[in-house]
Amino acid sequence: MIRTPLIVSVILLASASFSLAGSKPNVKPGKWEVTTRMEMPGMQMNMPPMTHTQCITETDYVPQTGQPGEECEVTRTRVSGDTVTWTMHCLGEGGEMNGTGKVTYQGDSFKGEISMSVVPTGMSMTIYTNGRRIGACD
Repeated sequence: MIRTPLIVSVILLASASFSLAGSKPNVKPGKWEVTTRMEMPGMQMNMPPMTHTQCITETDYVPQTGQPGEECEVTRTRVSGDTVTWTMHCLGEGGEMNGTGKVTYQGDSFKGEISMSVVPTGMSMTIYTNGRRIGACD
């Protein structure tokens, strides 16, 4: 069974951690509130939304995040206009996961979706994410 720390790590990493190449999307620097919501097929109850804040700057507008004991690698990152897409592979105490993600920025907000699957069971989950700029960084 997947352990909650692996899922939380994947959600945080996927919603806030990109290795970007190329041009930057339309992102306003500052403090952002990021909310993620996960759905898994076949589950009666899905996990409640989780929210965290982070500082996004012009030089590092999507900072790296992660949980101790988890190893996630974001690969094949692509920026096209205001949309960022990527693939990822995670290893941790709860198992191994692969996924793809897509986020579209609109200046002071973004929306996105991440699809993950557990290796070797193929169990899947979809993580919906959105963010909004809430002010200046502390």
